[in-house]
Amino acid sequence: MSKIKLKIATPERIVFEEEIDQITLPTKMGEITILPNHLPLVSTLVPGEILFKKEGQEIPMVVSGGFVEFNNNILTILADTAERIEEIDELRAEEGRKKAKELLARKQDMDEVDFTALSVQLEKELARIKVAKKYKKFRPRPEIQREEDNM
Repeated sequence: MSKIKLKIATPERIVFEEEIDQITLPTKMGEITILPNHLPLVSTLVPGEILFKKEGQEIPMVVSGGFVEFNNNILTILADTAERIEEIDELRAEEGRKKAKELLARKQDMDEVDFTALSVQLEKELARIKVAKKYKKFRPRPEIQREEDNM
């Protein structure tokens, strides 16, 4: 059976690089699922949950936006930020959400660029909180280690 070679990268690091069976992504046009031999695709990611399957296991992550390209069973995700469930600090995300919401409430004092940046920050924090709460009982599996553990 065909597999998808998945690579998720952020400006800081490669978050994940392995073969998977399928993936579901949040795009501007809605949620999409990519299986092996899918038609070529380029799309924009929005903040939300990425869920991929590998050998029968579902592995969730959260992204804050970015781009996705799929061609010849190679899927590359260039994300603004991407976190595994065990990396999400729910309290920090909630604090970030509150701060962004407070600043947005004072939008008459800011220019359009600041307002847009805060709106994006709020979406990112809301996605992190939603995914963290959904998988609250999730415990890291030993076979999937964080990149820092391998250095």
